Amino acid sequence: MTKSTLYLDDSIHQALRLKAAETKQSMSELVNDALKASLQEDLEDIKSWRERKDEETYGYEEFVELLKKDGIL
Repeated sequence: MTKSTLYLDDSIHQALRLKAAETKQSMSELVNDALKASLQEDLEDIKSWRERKDEETYGYEEFVELLKKDGIL
């Protein structure tokens, strides 16, 4: 495991300390879990982007017109 120095907002640090105490986990465990979840979400986003990259795209005005045509707006 690698040691790192993090600079946290005071309120985030306080919330992290309180959560660590209540869950009986270390602050490091909580930060590692949060980072793992964030990285996993990134992987899911990348997978979704790859699956959809060949789909037709619309500009904002064109999309709003499609919504009007479909009766949504």
